Amino acid sequence: MYKETLNKDLTKLAAVEHATQSLGREFSRIGWALLFLAITSNVAMIATVGMDHQMFIVAAGVIGGYMALNIGANDVANNVGPAVGSRALSMTGALVIAAVFESLGAVVAGGDVVKTISKGIVDPHQIGDPDIFIWAMMSALLAAALWVNLATWLSAPVSTTHAVVGGVMGAGIAAAGFGVVDWPVMGAIAASWVISPLLGGVIAALFLAFIKFNIIYRADKIAGAKRWVPVLVALMAGVFSAYLMMKGLKKIWRPGPEMVVAVGFGVYLVTYLIVRPLIHRKAAGMENRNKSVRTLFTLPLICAAALLSFAHGANDVANAVGPLAAVVDTAATGGAHGKVGIPSWVLFVGAAGITMGLLLFGPKLIRTVGAEITKMNPMRAYCVALAAAITVIIASALGLPVSSTHIAVGAVFGVGFFREWFTGRNTHITRGRESGEDTPAPQARENAERSRRRKLVRRQHFTTIVAAWIVTVPCAALMGGGLFLAIAWAFD
Repeated sequence: MYKETLNKDLTKLAAVEHATQSLGREFSRIGWALLFLAITSNVAMIATVGMDHQMFIVAAGVIGGYMALNIGANDVANNVGPAVGSRALSMTGALVIAAVFESLGAVVAGGDVVKTISKGIVDPHQIGDPDIFIWAMMSALLAAALWVNLATWLSAPVSTTHAVVGGVMGAGIAAAGFGVVDWPVMGAIAASWVISPLLGGVIAALFLAFIKFNIIYRADKIAGAKRWVPVLVALMAGVFSAYLMMKGLKKIWRPGPEMVVAVGFGVYLVTYLIVRPLIHRKAAGMENRNKSVRTLFTLPLICAAALLSFAHGANDVANAVGPLAAVVDTAATGGAHGKVGIPSWVLFVGAAGITMGLLLFGPKLIRTVGAEITKMNPMRAYCVALAAAITVIIASALGLPVSSTHIAVGAVFGVGFFREWFTGRNTHITRGRESGEDTPAPQARENAERSRRRKLVRRQHFTTIVAAWIVTVPCAALMGGGLFLAIAWAFD
């Protein structure tokens, strides 16, 4: 009796100690984030000495840093999450790769000019008064940051671009009425809520089906791998070269469509000629097992995660610093403009904030995207990465305003639902055989049923994420409008 009581007490103490350690780590992360924001405010204050509206610029700098932290905590998970979930990368390795390549993308290819009004949904000239425009941009940025923070807390990967769009729309309406918004552009953005995940999901599912039927379900898996893995790796190299030219490097180099196709095809051929003998050499002597084939996708998957992170850093740094750059430019020139230059200190806030947010708070969403929606392995994660890049290229060529976040998570859903459908179909076939002469053993039926249940897409995450996608723009708009009215009331 005494031993049982002692064991219970020790168990309770261990639980209390674990909870205390977790709380301590959380406070430590928050402390580092606050330190970063304090540094941001000092940098902004030093960089804007003598400028009008300096305190507003410093406040906007802190809000921009807060937004960048949230982008790092939420959006970056889409690039490295599948690689972590498939165990191609450890969490530490993913954080290092993402931090390095996100920063490189932001600094090297982030460009020096951005549209101050995301997606052109609001005409800054219709707002008129520079003070009102500054208040509107600060409100939009804070609203977007708060919404992304809430989504991260709910483990829902959302589009930070859509959050900024919603914040700008709401603040713009509060400042100058409904006429300030370009509603056809808003309609196209709303359409992307459906287009982005569907495109990504369908393409990822098609690639997974191709791998299953041409490699996994062949009698000689290694022969199938020798034939098709070099093609898939070369395809990834060609697609990503085109992806980087169209998206990752678009602010420093804008090649024509012919150049993009030519370079992409050239990279495909060169990669195939290099990779084919390497795959043949590595596959020699491998066991004829799925596990052996999966190892062939590990290195290409790591490269895909790095390239996706680079392109993301080049594109999404504007979500953190675009409205901030607008505030700085308006304060310096006394008027609102459609495009503005990005001061170096503003670019630093975006790049450093995304990296800090990733390192401090990124693991939560990385686990959600990589492991909690559906089970990943290197082949499935590879399909997600390849589908994400191809979908962005197709959408860009068609002029569709899609979200990279929706595409990547939609690809994860596509892989998961395909596996669910395929496994359920096989289970149904197995059950049909039970009435015939080739009835399988009970253990085989039990294993098939257990496999079917394990591979289901987790409906809780699915409904939470889809709901968050649907309400991102309207919620950010309401918050942006409310914040603008509060700021205008306070300073009027």
